[in-house]
Amino acid sequence: MSLLIKNGTIVTAVDEFIGDILIDGEKIVAIGKELNFPVSQVIDATGKYVLPGGVDQHVHYSFDFKGEKVRGFETSNAAIVGGTTTVIEFVNQEAGKGIAETIIDYDKKEVSDLAMVDYSFHGVVCEPTDALFREIPSLPSKGIPTIKLFMAYKGLPFHSDDEALFKALKASKDAGVTVMVHAENAVVIDTLQKECIANGQTEPYYHALSRPTLVEIEATQRAINLAALAEAPIYIVHVTAKEVMETIRSSHNKGIPVYGETCTHYLMLDKEDLAKPNFEGAKYVCSPALRTEDDRNALWEAINNGWLNSVSSDHCGFNWESQKHMGIDDFTNIPNGSPGVENRLGILWTYGVNKGRISRQRLVDLYATTPAKINGLSHRKGHIGVGMDADIVIYDPDHKSIISNETSLQGVDFNIYEGFEQEGKVDKVFLRGKLMVDHGEFVGQKGDGNFVPGKAFGLCFENEQKVKRLEPVSKN
Repeated sequence: MSLLIKNGTIVTAVDEFIGDILIDGEKIVAIGKELNFPVSQVIDATGKYVLPGGVDQHVHYSFDFKGEKVRGFETSNAAIVGGTTTVIEFVNQEAGKGIAETIIDYDKKEVSDLAMVDYSFHGVVCEPTDALFREIPSLPSKGIPTIKLFMAYKGLPFHSDDEALFKALKASKDAGVTVMVHAENAVVIDTLQKECIANGQTEPYYHALSRPTLVEIEATQRAINLAALAEAPIYIVHVTAKEVMETIRSSHNKGIPVYGETCTHYLMLDKEDLAKPNFEGAKYVCSPALRTEDDRNALWEAINNGWLNSVSSDHCGFNWESQKHMGIDDFTNIPNGSPGVENRLGILWTYGVNKGRISRQRLVDLYATTPAKINGLSHRKGHIGVGMDADIVIYDPDHKSIISNETSLQGVDFNIYEGFEQEGKVDKVFLRGKLMVDHGEFVGQKGDGNFVPGKAFGLCFENEQKVKRLEPVSKN
């Protein structure tokens, strides 16, 4: 099937122009003005913006917290109606299995027949054994060029100590595997949490007080130092605060290949949301914790200036009534995470572009182009160009609405952006040339999404500068 999208304002990470896009099968085959080819269908996009499909590099469709599991890929239609055509899921290594085996089994059992977006995977280290470190160099051959280690959760299976992180960095660098880290000091958090509970401070607000910014700053600096010692790049996920961002920026400016992302909720919400009455604050329990208005403003500046290079959703679909209430008497039992994959583009457009905080080109870079580069997908995803997958979003800038969980497809009982205004809407979405969203409504089918293998040596390895060792080598 062939398709011609005409007269739309095409926006990429580097330019913007009115033009036409010719799609043949699953690929973009021509871009220009006044294209005239015999095609099966013509769509007039006059007055609308034509964007590449979004790449959300940070979602959780398989996360388990104390026996409670998030909503899975059966709700991935929420991603595509929100303009995201590719998601990258974090999969925790299962006991007694390697990362690749875990991911292959998970894909077969819980993803391939359900996915309504294209998808890739990050492997999460849970058993940092010698066998695991030997496996890491082989992961890119399975289409898995990224791994993640959690520094934050003392006592849980996915917590990693410094030894595990350092060994993972050393095992990854020559294979072009990007190491991502959740950077918080687990020991300090554990101590502060126990102090709060002992003092009767059990409400959701104490989630933020027991995870102060300093625990994120300290762990981020420690992770960067370990990367410098290993002479390997490192990627810090979900940066929340000004000082954390400045730590990354300063280290990067010194030649250490460290990069970072933030998430939409850290741009829009703050820790006072955790103080909402009637346990409503539990909806906003995520890790690292929400911060302050000053931090929000600093993060907007950071993504505009490239000090952080992508914006993810960190989508994590727990229900409030049936799952978050596990922590009604003890905030440490509240499942961490909030939904948001459906709202990422709308939030960035409304409160970023339309507020003058970022340009449309910067939005495209943050939500599509750079995430594709980081994860070895830029040969197919994240950009409107000849030869790329025909993942296209047609965005209507003239529509206005109010975000409401009543109209959400995320499959949970709340939305952290409930009541927020949204300017513009996703009108149509094509996934590899197939119409998946029409007039803002999902029209695709379960299983339309495909696994997209990532390639090694993503963006974090480009122009990598050699890291100086802590002590200079003697010339004698």
